[in-house]
Amino acid sequence: MGSRVPEVIDRLVQLGEADTGLKDVRIADGPEVTADADMDWLIVGFDGDPNGDFQAAQSVGGWSDLRTGRDEQFRITVAAISQRGDTDVRAARARAYEIAARVEAWTRTDPTLGLRSLEAGVEATQLTQDQTQQGVQAVLLLTVAGSAFT
Repeated sequence: MGSRVPEVIDRLVQLGEADTGLKDVRIADGPEVTADADMDWLIVGFDGDPNGDFQAAQSVGGWSDLRTGRDEQFRITVAAISQRGDTDVRAARARAYEIAARVEAWTRTDPTLGLRSLEAGVEATQLTQDQTQQGVQAVLLLTVAGSAFT
């Protein structure tokens, strides 16, 4: 199936890895199995919930021209996560929004993300906050949405 979703996920991961504003943030391509104690994460293609449904992206499309391709609308889940070893929910929430702001900056600076025939932006967000035995955790889910020609 011709879809631009894999290419967009790859590009978002690349942008995260190259962003000096995220030097202390673990960048992940989907879910990872790790024993590392990283406190801040940017996960592309996963909502950060190990008990969730692991949905990475969705797309719909229709033919724009039977000979040359189709127009695809996509939505990719990105999670900005900040964990702390204390109960300071305000600090965790602020950090999650700082991490997410980098993703928004990429799409505002270049809505094509450096890819041809594509336009993307942050469409929606959803914040969850939790106090755990290890301390507070703030998870800000972003929906990076856009359209592309395949």
